[in-house]
Amino acid sequence: MKRAIAVCVGLLALASPAAAEPPVAVVEEVSGKVTGAEFMDYVAPKAVIKIGAGGSIVLSYMQSCRRETISGIGTVIVGTEESVVHLADVKAEKTACDSNQSHAINRATSEVAATVMRSVVPINTLPKPQLTLYGTSPLVQAKGRGTLVMERLDVTGERQQIDLDGKQLRGRFFDFASANRALAPGGVYAATFGASKIVFRVDPWAHPGATPIVGRLLRME
Repeated sequence: MKRAIAVCVGLLALASPAAAEPPVAVVEEVSGKVTGAEFMDYVAPKAVIKIGAGGSIVLSYMQSCRRETISGIGTVIVGTEESVVHLADVKAEKTACDSNQSHAINRATSEVAATVMRSVVPINTLPKPQLTLYGTSPLVQAKGRGTLVMERLDVTGERQQIDLDGKQLRGRFFDFASANRALAPGGVYAATFGASKIVFRVDPWAHPGATPIVGRLLRME
């Protein structure tokens, strides 16, 4: 009994500062009774997630590329590279992802992308991609209305333009897999949405469709 009380007190102490921490993982799936996280939430270290009977959650860490499927009654404390799980069952695997995911968009990247979008870039002067995607059907974080553009840089003539009406998944995610769209394996692209711009590469061995989200997530905010 004393041990259970200690665990509860510890969890409450850990929960309060979570909001101040930057996100380290993305919630890829939620099933059944789960409190403290929803599908496609970003979660920060020390966040506490509770799983009820019949519930399960899939957490993918953006730095370690560790993908956890957690099920059964229990409590999850989000770490920096993996979770601390009390009582529930955990099945973990390594998945292909880029550890730069959490900080890929910055001023330097945006300026490079803006430059290449204004002109044709010779193959020998292509900008260095800031991120590698391991699925050819990106899940793009693009909130609200606007035009999402994917322009291929290493091959001329390939350009995809999607007009978003703000009704995308949770109002901020456009899924190329759900729209039956895909990019070319090995291609280098510049993506723009509003003021956000990024240059990225698609892994040569990437596959289309609903592959693990953390490996194909493109954050445009």
